[in-house]
Amino acid sequence: MTSTTLATRNLRTGFIALLAAAGMLGLGFAAVPLYRLFCQVTGFGGTTQRATVEEADLAAELARSAGARTMSIRFDASLARDMPWSFAPRQVTDRVAIGERDIAIYEARNNSDVPVTGTATFNVEPEQAGVYFHKIQCFCFTEQTLQPGQSVTMPVQYFVDPKALDDPRMEGVEQITLSYTFHRRIEPAS
Repeated sequence: MTSTTLATRNLRTGFIALLAAAGMLGLGFAAVPLYRLFCQVTGFGGTTQRATVEEADLAAELARSAGARTMSIRFDASLARDMPWSFAPRQVTDRVAIGERDIAIYEARNNSDVPVTGTATFNVEPEQAGVYFHKIQCFCFTEQTLQPGQSVTMPVQYFVDPKALDDPRMEGVEQITLSYTFHRRIEPAS
């Protein structure tokens, strides 16, 4: 084997390793959006679905034709350790007709003496219900900024998709829990 052949093989091996490293770096950056997309499509991990008013109306029509069944919805609220807010649902449980739109109200108050911006993360339990729990409007879709001492009410408009009635994994599910956790947005360093 000649030295030029060995040098060519080493160069090719180095180039392949560089491409593999660049590919892994790219996948690292793409992992979060791809995982979020996967969870939104499949409801994995209790990820809820976003819906339009038209989709909600269609679900309500489908539910009425299938016969009204109700389900208990439990509302949960928590705060990250560094979040100086009070945050709670106005009503802890509600009974809703499957397919019909309903509204849950959460209340938040900034207990600090500075403006605080927060972002809500959410999930649904049991996990298999995530694909059937549709939010039309939610405070969790955008960041929330509260001024010192400011209190706000934050609505969530939602419905449970009637297709849940046809899923054997939903058999025996009597209650769905919608949980939110508010996290303080970290301000970028100036």
